[in-house]
Amino acid sequence: MAIQLTESAAQQIKAQLEKRGKGLGLRVGVKKVGCSGWAYTYDYADAVQPEDRVFEAHDTKVVIDGKSLEFMDGSTLDYVKQGLKQAFQFSNPNVDAMCGCGESFSVKENVREKA
Repeated sequence: MAIQLTESAAQQIKAQLEKRGKGLGLRVGVKKVGCSGWAYTYDYADAVQPEDRVFEAHDTKVVIDGKSLEFMDGSTLDYVKQGLKQAFQFSNPNVDAMCGCGESFSVKENVREKA
């Protein structure tokens, strides 16, 4: 199981950690919400818990809990700038459909069975 990180995402994570003045990396996960069922969560990672997995690329770390990793395995995290909008964006092979607003998603049947 793995999460990939683009150079653009790594640079943004580093910039945010420098601005904050502390932190190991970016903590990502999923939570049940929205019209499609799941949404990504983002926070600073200040510690690594026993159930966490750490992925490193471009001298930057992404921390994810084991349960969320089941929904995000094989994903690539990017940081995208489109006009005035700037945001982290996942390319997730486990996503079956996105809601109309783009804030939540549903996962493929084989992933739901694991959850």
